[in-house]
Amino acid sequence: QVQLAEIGGGLVQAGGSLRLSCTTSERTITSNVMGWFRQAPGKEREFVAAIRWTASSTYYDDSVKGRFTISKDIARNTVHLQMNSLKPEDTAAYYCAAGLCGSNCRAARFYGYWGQGTQVTVSS
Repeated sequence: QVQLAEIGGGLVQAGGSLRLSCTTSERTITSNVMGWFRQAPGKEREFVAAIRWTASSTYYDDSVKGRFTISKDIARNTVHLQMNSLKPEDTAAYYCAAGLCGSNCRAARFYGYWGQGTQVTVSS
């Protein structure tokens, strides 16, 4: 059973930065991508960013492109999400997920393992 653990959430003022990290207990043949999703109160969970383990491909939602950067540390089975220029609308619970995807790595249905989530709150 793959386990994911997120760290790095917190409270920050608008314009500030936070770095989220997610460590997975193992990388298996059932997982070729790591993603970040977020869910604000009263809203559906939405895609934020994703990165493939064995390729350089990264994916971003348009709302975070240019502000967020996803990266990986293969030796540590860890993925990071560097979030800069944070806005109040970025406030949400952020979830790390491991999945298996082909050309579409943005859909939650391709992710079979999820972390417990970490809260990010951006004050105005």
